[in-house]
Amino acid sequence: MIEARGLTKRYGDTLAVDNLTFSIAPGKITGFLGPNGAGKTTTMRMILGLDQPTSGTVTINGEAFARTAQPMRQVGALLDAKALHGGRSAYNHLLCLAQSNNLPTARVQEALALVGLTDVAKKRAKGFSLGMGQRLGIAAALLGDPEILMFDEPVNGLDPEGILWIRNLMKALAAEGRTVFVSSHLMSEMENTADHLIVIGKGKLIANCTVDEFIASNSQLTVRVRTPHPDELARLVAARGGTVKDNGDGVMVVSGLAVSQVGDLAYDNSIRLHELAPVQASLEQAFMDLTASSVQFHAGVPGETGEPVLTGSGV
Repeated sequence: MIEARGLTKRYGDTLAVDNLTFSIAPGKITGFLGPNGAGKTTTMRMILGLDQPTSGTVTINGEAFARTAQPMRQVGALLDAKALHGGRSAYNHLLCLAQSNNLPTARVQEALALVGLTDVAKKRAKGFSLGMGQRLGIAAALLGDPEILMFDEPVNGLDPEGILWIRNLMKALAAEGRTVFVSSHLMSEMENTADHLIVIGKGKLIANCTVDEFIASNSQLTVRVRTPHPDELARLVAARGGTVKDNGDGVMVVSGLAVSQVGDLAYDNSIRLHELAPVQASLEQAFMDLTASSVQFHAGVPGETGEPVLTGSGV
């Protein structure tokens, strides 16, 4: 169990984390979301005692991580996969961690096998691809067989097989009753993986709920309709207070009315329907809608102002 109470961090005049209070329970995957600069990495560093809070507290199983007697048995963390000695082999990197934390040497081979790096165990880490380095970082997090796992962008650099592997690994760890806390910018992956979400913006907590609750409360349910009589149905929907977006080919998206209401309108007016289905927004769309005002860096779309995307005479 991870518990933060009034967690605050200032860097000079910059308020990076602003009075965060939350709990991360075992037995589930908790996704940690927020725009760039929201304070996610700073929060995770304070949980691990790498940064000290300006005020507030954060504890792991009731005590500060710095006072944990066997830290790698309690918490396994991947915050920066590049934080290793590139001249060491994958095996020796993990061996140093095991020896410095009084872990059995046998755990090194077990961890390498778990992440699929057995065949390159003797190769120097500096020659690893981004995905291989990520797997080595995950192996280090798993080395102590910890109760709590913390991952910052764990799928970074992984191929589709690797993404599926880490997704299933996190689910298996949570199913064993462990605490899994994962930060990611990949909304589609979080939608497929997380059970619960903690969302922050500009250092403040803006959501703490299940994935389904987050999507439902931050998006509007619409209805997809396909009919050979779109104009007639659109007039009826508008008369009932709904709005219609025409997607072409007889397909329309209705907002403001429930599926049953649209179906009843069509039935009562003898309008044939070829498709009638609810459409729920994705986690990505709900996240974008909720955090729009918290985004620190806004980039324009090339050409959206009518100006040329590139100028000059060429290369």
